[in-house]
Amino acid sequence: MKPYQKDIDKAVEVLRKGGVILYPTDTIWGLGCDATNPQAVEKIYKIKQRSNSKSMLILLDSMNKLMDYAYVPSMAWELIKVSNHPLTIIYPEAKNLASNLIAEDGTIGIRIVRDDFCRDLIRAFGKPIVSTSANISGKPAPANFKEISPEIKKQVDYIVNWRQNDTRRARPSSIIKLEKNNEVIIIRQ
Repeated sequence: MKPYQKDIDKAVEVLRKGGVILYPTDTIWGLGCDATNPQAVEKIYKIKQRSNSKSMLILLDSMNKLMDYAYVPSMAWELIKVSNHPLTIIYPEAKNLASNLIAEDGTIGIRIVRDDFCRDLIRAFGKPIVSTSANISGKPAPANFKEISPEIKKQVDYIVNWRQNDTRRARPSSIIKLEKNNEVIIIRQ
């Protein structure tokens, strides 16, 4: 059994009930929920005190699932393979996701995780999971668990125990936007 299996089991139970989890991602700690459940997505917007006109991203465990949730320009496959740092790509024509998660222009940010815990969590849940920094909108993103405010912690339905003692200063992912014609726009390096 993996050292974080109990966390996975509990997190999946909460996600299936439409709850919000606080969990370590392949970058920084994030707020997560079922990316196909609009009520769960709305809970995250409320916790972050953020307008739902600002889209959040989703995490997937495999490149094979990308086309289930967006149009994937041909260049995306190579970018994901060669990226040596977590990379979020904003794809056109988002689909099969909660409508309040998709940006007004129809795009969605997706990151394929390489972190074992995240990959195992998404596989166990069987659907994409929302990932957004664990902070109030406009405040700095916490670099590790200790930096997450008590205000955030008290509003979630489950806090994952795995990696709470990790004090490394994690960085958010790079973000690029891919147009259907393979044009690349760098949002965050």
